[in-house]
Amino acid sequence: MPTGRPPNCYARPRHALAALALWVGLGGLAAWQPAYAVDDYAPVLQMLRNGRSADALARADQYLATRPRDPQMQFLRAQALANAGRPADAIAAYQQLTQEYPELAEPHNNLAVLYASQNQLEPARAALEAAIRNNPTYATAHENLGDILLRLAVQSWSRARQLEPGLTSVAPKLAAARGLIEATPAARAAATAVRPPASAPPPRAPRRAKWLPSE
Repeated sequence: MPTGRPPNCYARPRHALAALALWVGLGGLAAWQPAYAVDDYAPVLQMLRNGRSADALARADQYLATRPRDPQMQFLRAQALANAGRPADAIAAYQQLTQEYPELAEPHNNLAVLYASQNQLEPARAALEAAIRNNPTYATAHENLGDILLRLAVQSWSRARQLEPGLTSVAPKLAAARGLIEATPAARAAATAVRPPASAPPPRAPRRAKWLPSE
């Protein structure tokens, strides 16, 4: 399931599938990765790319000690927590970000990735629906929601077969859905990039944050 890049107040650059770099898709879902070259954020991003999650987290905490409401650094901190194998703390960090900046779509999307990794499909669906409400043209969230709905459908069809083993119409649906789910990671790994939506709502940040597109 693709995750979102750090909230961008003024423009949305392209993003690369994290299956090829920083963030590993969880539960068969692809992930966004941030790709900026701004002095304040570049060291943290480089640490994440190099697998130095603990160092990235320490650097982000140091930065946020004096600028606690910076949404971009909060986002990178949440990614560092997730990469460090601390999903509960990462979920809490994304939840805080969605509460402070509820109009941003990307934190909701990445929160859904973490929920999905723990098979919490209903919370994942709710988070993705929030992302789409905030940005109806957010293609990544639409794709992820489709993945979640497919997995929910598999659960329902499996339950139907348990309740009525002779229900012959369920088997082909299950086979087709499971084939799609199993094929998704390989298909995404073969991709090189996807295009994000063209614009984002500005967060209520106390200062103007600058982001440089990767391309």
